[in-house]
Amino acid sequence: MQNVKKSIIFLSMFILPIISFAKGLIQCGGQGEPVCDFTALMSLVNTIIHFILFYLAIPISAIMFFYAGFLMVTSAGSSESKTKAKGIFSSAVYGLVVAAAGWLIIRTILQILGFDGAWIGF
Repeated sequence: MQNVKKSIIFLSMFILPIISFAKGLIQCGGQGEPVCDFTALMSLVNTIIHFILFYLAIPISAIMFFYAGFLMVTSAGSSESKTKAKGIFSSAVYGLVVAAAGWLIIRTILQILGFDGAWIGF
């Protein structure tokens, strides 16, 4: 039960304010806006991927790097703290690699399918 409370507190303090920056996801179909088509769908996918990579994955990994570094510096020779810090470092790196690999896989698949939109790439 304590983990659920910690998760809710984490979500309310860090994730929800970040989600509030995700405005204007759907840029078509309204008055004075272009018709929704495949390009609009790909633009939506780009917005979501950009949001996840730059507003979630990178800041969370930076926080985890900071926390692991803090644990490493304050370990005072304790092998348990050093092991925990090394595990956090490696998990943060693996998370960034998975996020970047996901972006690369989606980009490659869309290029193979022939969609050469301006949204592909940074």
